[in-house]
Amino acid sequence: MLVLGIETSCDETAVALVDEIRVIHADLVLSQDDAHRAFGGVVPEIAARSHLDSLDRLVRGVFTESGKQFEDLSGVAATSGPGLIGGLMVGVMLAKALCAARGLPYIAVNHLEAHALTARLTHAVAFPYLLLLVSGGHTQLLLVEDVGSYKRLGGTMDDAAGEAFDKVAKMLDLGFPGGPALSRAATTGDPERFVFPSPLAGRAGCDFSFSGLKTAARLVIETLGSDPTAADKNDVAASFQAVMARIVVDATRRAQRQARALHAGLSTFVVAGGVAANSLIRDRLETACRDNGFTLIAPPPRLCTDNAAMVAWTGVERLQRGLVDGLDFAPRPRWPLAA
Repeated sequence: MLVLGIETSCDETAVALVDEIRVIHADLVLSQDDAHRAFGGVVPEIAARSHLDSLDRLVRGVFTESGKQFEDLSGVAATSGPGLIGGLMVGVMLAKALCAARGLPYIAVNHLEAHALTARLTHAVAFPYLLLLVSGGHTQLLLVEDVGSYKRLGGTMDDAAGEAFDKVAKMLDLGFPGGPALSRAATTGDPERFVFPSPLAGRAGCDFSFSGLKTAARLVIETLGSDPTAADKNDVAASFQAVMARIVVDATRRAQRQARALHAGLSTFVVAGGVAANSLIRDRLETACRDNGFTLIAPPPRLCTDNAAMVAWTGVERLQRGLVDGLDFAPRPRWPLAA
């Protein structure tokens, strides 16, 4: 079984070929960072145009790189939501065209499910497991029980963690993409110089809230004047990153206890999404897992950010279960994975 995966939900154009024994035969990702850098964030119209300009070339590229042919395909999977609707439409329409032309099954992939199942591609993780999905667009704690079966234990009530990192980096003029730039600045900063609030601290449950934290960061930055020094910026970055790590890990600890109550003996904790590459958050999560008797599994960084290998693998998992979609499936800018 060989599945072609297409990912165009945001600002990476990605195509991959993956089979049922977890071999990634080709995995191409085209970054759009240069196109969006001048704007300090992703511009949906530019992202969609870039997908349109480059997607055909990447599809041809994965077949050239892998030595595979269209005749080898068992199906085509495309991210069909959630995401920027213009970009989603580009990937979905190409996937449907290929399926119609070749008589192949089409698999509409939920971007969140693709992240959720990546650890099964990279580490053959067995169900059930607890997942922290922490990225630019999503922050959720999910109990992953099977393909298509998820329980949401907690999630952000407003902004995603990655968005908060990006916005504060922009306030500090640290460059684009903001999250990695803020993490680099934090390495030489003083994490105790500035005190930021911890939204929802002391409340039961596993939800997150980051919008007020962004406002607090803005107010601190304004006190530094119009021309803060590099040391000032690094200290803000370090202080902000430290409270973000504390918020994420505190909710994770509560979710681990909830997951154990639902599945006695559950011991696998998976972290995925671009923010999973943050070294401080990763270190604090490792400590929480050791304390609570969990094994931490993290896919390689290139498979934590948006990519098509995870989409193709989700296509494999769903195709094996006969979960395919009609060519009338409409892409969805919003598509919750679990209630």
